[in-house]
Amino acid sequence: MEPAVALNRRHSSVCLATLFVVLACAALIGVDGWRTWQARERLLSQAAVDTGNMAQALARHADDVYKEADLVLQVLQEHIAEDGLDPKSLQRIHRQLVKQVNELPQLNGIFVYDQYGRWIVNSQQTLETTHNNADRSYFIHHRDHADDLPYLGPPVQSKSTGLWIFTVSRRITRADGSFGGVVLATISFDYFKKYYENFDVGRRGVIMFMLDTGMLLIRSTRDEVTTGQDMRNTPIFRDHAAKRDRGSAELTARTDGELRINSFVRLPRYPMFMTVAVSSDELLTSWRHDAYVRTIGILFLVGVLATMGRRLVRQIKHQARSEVEAVKARARTDQLNATLVQLAMHDGLTGLANRRHFDRTLSTELTRLANEGGPLALILIDVDYFKLYNDVYGHTKGDDCLKQIAAVIGRSKRRGRDLAARYGGEEFAIVLPDCDVRGATTMAHTLRQSIADLRLPHSGGRRGHVSVSIGVAALDPVQAQDSPLALIESADQALYQAKEGGRDRIVTSPQSLKVIARDELKRPHSSRSGQGS
Repeated sequence: MEPAVALNRRHSSVCLATLFVVLACAALIGVDGWRTWQARERLLSQAAVDTGNMAQALARHADDVYKEADLVLQVLQEHIAEDGLDPKSLQRIHRQLVKQVNELPQLNGIFVYDQYGRWIVNSQQTLETTHNNADRSYFIHHRDHADDLPYLGPPVQSKSTGLWIFTVSRRITRADGSFGGVVLATISFDYFKKYYENFDVGRRGVIMFMLDTGMLLIRSTRDEVTTGQDMRNTPIFRDHAAKRDRGSAELTARTDGELRINSFVRLPRYPMFMTVAVSSDELLTSWRHDAYVRTIGILFLVGVLATMGRRLVRQIKHQARSEVEAVKARARTDQLNATLVQLAMHDGLTGLANRRHFDRTLSTELTRLANEGGPLALILIDVDYFKLYNDVYGHTKGDDCLKQIAAVIGRSKRRGRDLAARYGGEEFAIVLPDCDVRGATTMAHTLRQSIADLRLPHSGGRRGHVSVSIGVAALDPVQAQDSPLALIESADQALYQAKEGGRDRIVTSPQSLKVIARDELKRPHSSRSGQGS
């Protein structure tokens, strides 16, 4: 006993020293990893805030640009309604349009078309009459819709200059309500392009300005500026901007495969929205550099600590080596003895007690309880149609089936004196000292259900899976003349009745049922219930 105590003491010292070193190293790595990850999350969170603020500012700017253009059109509508389109009125309108285009840098031009799409007047110095805009989407929209709302059109190339422009237009409605033409303001594509160049979203960042229809007005990066693409199937539009007024999301771009933090904001007055996106990889470049430097430093400290801890552990092991070797030799001898006992008293396949152990335990408990006057119960379990199972699935599968059932039976023991054993072949037994027939029957029901819950497939079984038949018998109380053979035969007869009755059931021996009936008669006020299959 003393060598074992010394071994445990030395072993504990080694384990504590090792655990201290491991925990210290793990703590350094864990704390640094947590702080590094938190720094990453803060950086990404701040990026979402920054891009959201930038998108909000750009959305307000775009909203103001379109609002100024729309106000020009509303004033132009009023002049046309009041003064008409006679030659003098057209001259005044022309001078006004030229002045407004010069004062508003975002405006590319202002135009007035009649009901046929012909150019009546515009902001150009010389009126061109060779063009007709009846085929433009804005003209068709106002011709077919009588509302007085502005129409924001997709990007088009100007017929007069060939430049890309954005359009906002309104309907000219005659006094009788009929279509009288269109007033149009064109906004310069280059105006937005130059304006967005003032905002730094990184080398791989993106600024996008879109209509609610998914039509891209402008997509600005450091390397290129594009327009006119259909963005309806992109994740930022389909999953986010089309459903909410504002928000942020980390998405992979369909065009270049870049993972970006996207923030989008809908314009306050017009059906458009602004998106600002920064590259996650580019954003995390500095974070990665800092993380690498910190990690190298932490790994160096961990290496130093691990080296010192290793030396400490070696010293402890060196001091205890001779004592440990002696203890190990004793332990090997004890283990060998325990193995021999295990082999002598336990079944090699299932690990449960073998028949020899069962017979010895049953006899010992019967003698003890005959003196003390307590009950003794026995449960016999037989695997249904097991020979057929072996024939269908093979003996290897049969052994595996017995192992799983044995594991359930072994777990069913609740008390130290209970014994679960392999009785022979596919039969098992449970000895239950100080347990009456009610307790044994309850355990049998639980055991049968637990085995059924394994759902082991058996094509020859009643329900398509492995089941068991169980016989229960009990001596209550154990008498001096009672023998192990009598109890075994009683349980075996109950098991036989369970198998003859169709299997997959529990039968309690008649003698045990008489004990239950006798006890019930002694308790007239208690409810009576039968025991059995």
